[in-house]
Amino acid sequence: MKYPMKLIAPLKDYLWGGMRLRDEYGKETQLMKVAESWELACHRDGKSVIANGAAAGQTLADWIATEGQDALGRNAARFSYFPLLIKLIDAHDDLSVQVHPDDNYAMQAEGEYGKTELWYVVDAAAGAELLYGFQHEITKEEFRRRIEEGTLLDVVRRVPVKKGDVFFIPAGTLHAIGKGILICEIQQNSNTTYRIYDYGRVGTDGKLRDLHIDKALDVVRLAPVTQRAASSPPIDIFSGAEVRLLAACDYFTVYHLSVAGKCSLTAGTDSFHALTVLDGSLILRAETGDLHIQKGESVFLPAGLGRYEMYGNGELILSKI
Repeated sequence: MKYPMKLIAPLKDYLWGGMRLRDEYGKETQLMKVAESWELACHRDGKSVIANGAAAGQTLADWIATEGQDALGRNAARFSYFPLLIKLIDAHDDLSVQVHPDDNYAMQAEGEYGKTELWYVVDAAAGAELLYGFQHEITKEEFRRRIEEGTLLDVVRRVPVKKGDVFFIPAGTLHAIGKGILICEIQQNSNTTYRIYDYGRVGTDGKLRDLHIDKALDVVRLAPVTQRAASSPPIDIFSGAEVRLLAACDYFTVYHLSVAGKCSLTAGTDSFHALTVLDGSLILRAETGDLHIQKGESVFLPAGLGRYEMYGNGELILSKI
């Protein structure tokens, strides 16, 4: 049966995380830190669990396996497994400087997709910044030398950020989220990260965290970021919401929606819809009934569900293929 499914997110307690996802976004946990909440996840390292309706208690991955490809829509048919992973990320401290491989390299080296991703800045402290590519092109020899000397950060691009900023991170882009930033990340369904620089931090085992320099050298683009997501969206039906297209690329299409009153949408046969509520409180109404959703919650709407409406006041991210 197809209906809007509220999801329970797996949580990750990486050492750089804070507690905003628990205290402000309603994540129930005994963890000391909540670095990431995997809002839409069908990955071996974490799976969303359905919270409501006939499939309550099942993982979303198991439900899709039973329901079949139609639940994802025709645009997802080209992918060999579930294509998206959506996260809320609370960077209480700086994340490591890192890079992700593309599909070809990742499939050969890691057995999963590469990672192109999109960041929407949900909130940012005064003076917050992130790392995004290089100031100018450098050679592989200089890249390795600067890592060994500890001077790599002298040539990376630092970007001040504020709430509402958007960054498209193609595979191969050096990047790092800085402390004081809360992000909604929409990405390919991959957990492969090559760590380049980590501020000399140690893990829970008391040892320096691993770096992945050789693999990073294989995949990193040693130049300023030039690739952008498309600015023209595929045709969609929105009525009653203030809509901003954040990205349209081969892997995902993402919108920011502000709802004040009533909004009508349609989950067609082309793709499922994934809703991540960033603020406010809404009633989602479909033929199968009403569902209350609020800040910090996410909903999966299967492809072909048809028209649905949202009532109330809220800010959310809509992701699809």
